[in-house]
Amino acid sequence: MYKYTHESVVDADIETTFQWFEHEGSFRRLMPPWEVAEEVRADDSLEVGSQRVFRFPAPGAPFLKMTWVAEHTAYDPPNHFADTMIKGPFWSWNHDHNLSEVDGTTTVKDEVTYQVPFGPLGNLADRILGGFLVKGRIARMFKARELRLQRDLKEHSKFSHLGRKRILVAGSSGLIGTQLVAFLDTGGHDVWRLVRREAEEGSKELSWYPDKGILNPTDIEGFDVIIHLGGAGIGDKRWNNKRKKLIIDSRKDSTTLLSDTMSKLEKKPEAFIVASAIGYYGNRDDEELTEDSPPGDGFLTETVIQWESYADSARDAGIRVVNTRNGIVLSAAGGALGRMLLPWKMGGGGPLAGGKQWMSWISLDDEIYAIHHLMMNLDCEGAFNLTAPEPVRQKTFSKTLGKVLRRPAFAPIPGFAMKILFGELAGPLLIEGQKVMPKRIQDTGYEFLHKDLESALRDSLGIWR
Repeated sequence: MYKYTHESVVDADIETTFQWFEHEGSFRRLMPPWEVAEEVRADDSLEVGSQRVFRFPAPGAPFLKMTWVAEHTAYDPPNHFADTMIKGPFWSWNHDHNLSEVDGTTTVKDEVTYQVPFGPLGNLADRILGGFLVKGRIARMFKARELRLQRDLKEHSKFSHLGRKRILVAGSSGLIGTQLVAFLDTGGHDVWRLVRREAEEGSKELSWYPDKGILNPTDIEGFDVIIHLGGAGIGDKRWNNKRKKLIIDSRKDSTTLLSDTMSKLEKKPEAFIVASAIGYYGNRDDEELTEDSPPGDGFLTETVIQWESYADSARDAGIRVVNTRNGIVLSAAGGALGRMLLPWKMGGGGPLAGGKQWMSWISLDDEIYAIHHLMMNLDCEGAFNLTAPEPVRQKTFSKTLGKVLRRPAFAPIPGFAMKILFGELAGPLLIEGQKVMPKRIQDTGYEFLHKDLESALRDSLGIWR
């Protein structure tokens, strides 16, 4: 039997801290950002008998899925709650959370007692290895939990004087949407999901079918904010005429349907936040680009221009519309970075197409916090670049990723090879670039959590040194 203890100190009172844990979204926010985990169920309670369940790839065998079922066994708000693993990879796992407050500052003490997989045999093997194999993974996990807890509470505190919002999110199952919904929930907002299937009974879900033009106006009446993150993935598949049409139509159908429907409501939402992209600027070499810069040219530029125009009916109806022009969102669990990791870990990483092109990136948590900032600031309207203030050339990105992973970064992939592998999309997404600056959101007072690339990568990968 092993014991692990971790203490986290947060700048919040004990009641606020305990409430953060009580929200369903805390389960997702506490998962290590590098884990590709699927949330199965998270009861909106920490009371005895409630459960939180997720699936994740087996270590060393990502094609195999393992299930973790945690059941709460003690509940004494705001000082203590506990859970035990009733199904999962460990032989046993018991976790106590103890909270205490001094002068408005709360200490969260996590105490875990566990036995490694395979019981006595696993314990023997772990002792032979010095006990570091499992303990090291646990330490990384709790470090990530500590950072998320501290940062989420700090971000929520900035707007604690404002009322909580009733929020509807379309595209809630994607990389950004999953974490955004969880974060907003932990802040006490009433968050609902707009899903393209039959809504689950008793859930905070509403159904719509944008490709058929189906959305019940009464379903979306009464929401303060509607956030739309949906659309067919731009870099998911090779481009052909059919794929390009899908990319455009998926954005046109969904955004127009939402915009037109809310514009006709008697009680309209105060804000409509719509995802967009820095593809608006096209390939601009070394030109420094802000929201005042004119559009470029090419398929992505035309797509983004149209995409942003699909919300015009909401604008004309007096609804505050915000377009978030997203850069490359960094997450080890998916997106561009997630796809890079396997070849890089195998020593096959290096500059792409010479590495001189600019990469305008943003960490996943900054993406979420920035959307929250724009939502809560009533003066924020129009287009905002959501990119970190320090874009880098692709060669620098490769070098920095290699440094963090402790892997070589000298296996270049020439541009012609990328065009063979990815087709037309290789140009605007991988070979070309934009040096985009987040001027407007910085002017509103938003402070980036991750200004430099190395800190963002270390947080995402759980490799702090």
